[in-house]
Amino acid sequence: MSERQGSGAAGGNSKISGGQDASKKSQEVPAEDFDIDMDAPETEKAAVAIQSQFRKFQTKKKTDDKS
Repeated sequence: MSERQGSGAAGGNSKISGGQDASKKSQEVPAEDFDIDMDAPETEKAAVAIQSQFRKFQTKKKTDDKS
């Protein structure tokens, strides 16, 4: 199993607290450019892990809908 470095978006808390409007919050955040090396082995491992979790989520969602 690989070591986790953080949870959520960039290791931060993705929930909005204080009753702020989500659309207002997104307008205040400046756009950031990310320099991601798509050929790095870490990137490939992360992509596989994300895809695996998404497939599990889809399967669970599908089985929950049938219940």
